[in-house]
Amino acid sequence: MAKIRVGIVEDIEDIRNAIAALLIWDAGFELVFTLGRAEEAVDTIPALQPDIVIMDINLPGMNGIDCIKKVKPECTHTQFMIFTIYENDENIFNALEAGASGYLLKKSSMPQIADALKELYSGGSPMSAQIARRLVQRYQKDSLPAHEDEGLSSREKEIIQLLSTGLLYKEIADRLSITTGTVKQHIHRIYEKLHVSNKTEAINKVFKKN
Repeated sequence: MAKIRVGIVEDIEDIRNAIAALLIWDAGFELVFTLGRAEEAVDTIPALQPDIVIMDINLPGMNGIDCIKKVKPECTHTQFMIFTIYENDENIFNALEAGASGYLLKKSSMPQIADALKELYSGGSPMSAQIARRLVQRYQKDSLPAHEDEGLSSREKEIIQLLSTGLLYKEIADRLSITTGTVKQHIHRIYEKLHVSNKTEAINKVFKKN
């Protein structure tokens, strides 16, 4: 099985080294580069084309969101995972609009980071629970709108509710006593029924306000 090629852009050396150690220790990953500034990443990311870049927002000089905007057109294969202390709406939505596909808070544990990277690589959009909750709060009504959840089975409605709380696929599987593969199959059908391509779009569509 091919390793997931990951780069890190993080200015705090201790955090950068801790994530690097995780990627080196886990046989599922290949550490491609570690950088402390976005200006370095602007050249390095297009040159090395990693599968995933873990990107801090608050960097010296250019911030992480502007870096993603700059390199994304040249790196359509590369996915970006925000890794930050910020959980305010402005940063969340600016990061997603810039092209980030995942958003983790720095309080996440190392196993959570590893699981989130694998989920992102397999087509998911992992987010810390607090971030998913903020997305839901922006669009959610008290119950699922009938015109938006039409066609979803009771199990699919249950899974989209759990996704909205920020649970990873494995955590949903454990909660429902099913396999991760079954969760992925349900999510694929949810995307097809809602005519969306990722978790954020699905949550927004199901919970959006009239």
